[in-house]
Order: sequence, then C-alpha cells, then structure tokens
Amino acid sequence: MVLKDHQSLEDIHTKVITEFSKTLEMFGLTPAEARLFVTIYIHPHPMTLDEMSQALGKSKTSMSTGVRSLIDQGLVNRVWKKGVRKDLFQANKSIYKNFMSSYISKWQTAANEQETNLKKVENQLKNKYREFSSEKQMEEADLLYQKLEQMIGFHENILKSFHKLDLK
Repeated sequence: MVLKDHQSLEDIHTKVITEFSKTLEMFGLTPAEARLFVTIYIHPHPMTLDEMSQALGKSKTSMSTGVRSLIDQGLVNRVWKKGVRKDLFQANKSIYKNFMSSYISKWQTAANEQETNLKKVENQLKNKYREFSSEKQMEEADLLYQKLEQMIGFHENILKSFHKLDLK
C-alpha cells in the first residue's frame, strides 16, 4: 500500500501507537510505558534514547526511566551493534508470551499477597472470637468468618487459574 500524503502515514502511525498502547495499559503498563514500548516495537531497528526522545517528544531522562522499567518487565532488551557507542534497545518480538508472562506473574504475586493478608485477618478473628460475650457478636463474627473463607477461596482460585496459564 502506497500513501501519497506523508501526513496520512504519520497519522496512521500515531493511531497505531495510540490504539495498541491502550491494549498494553490493560497489562499494567503506564500510558507512557505503553507508548514507549509500541514505539520501540514498530521501529524497524534498535533505538537509542535520543531517537525515542525525539519520536515521543519526551526527555531523554524519562525515556531512560521508561526503558529501564520495560527491561525489568522483560519486554525490551539492550542490544549491541558494532561501531555504535550509544545504548540501543529493541522490543522483544514475542509480545504475546512476554506480556502474558509478565501479567500472570503480577497477578500471582498480588493474589498471593492478598490471600496471605486475609489469612492473617482470619487468624485475628479466630483469636478475638474467644473474647466475644454476646450472641450477636458471635453471630456477626461467624458471618464475617464465612465471608473471609469465601474471599480466601477466591484468591486460591485466582492462583490456580493463573498457574494453569503460566507461560514460563
């Protein structure tokens, strides 16, 4: 497909970045990280921080911070090219696996942490139960205990589901 109007290609390029960025934000990336990733991903060659800065109209410092975050998430790699002194970065090409692995890992960590916190609260409730003197307090505590059990079960199911999806 050949476009006669250079502005039209630029508009489409911007729309690609904007639309795919929205998808990536669902995986927990900030809007800036998502735009940076898409920019690096669609660029035909590894990019320097200066090129990223120019492409997105952001500071080199913010590009460095964003790239570091993307590297930490396993979404971008630093690459070496003979004769080039500046750091070069490229997006990992298997985006489905990388994003799903990163997302699953975040969910597993969060669900595990919340399950642990709920179990601590459950233990506090069990210990406090002995101190209740009225029938009403005991009934309220029993209901709360049942709900806590359901919430803990919810987190256990999340962990099981994401464990089945784990792509590592």
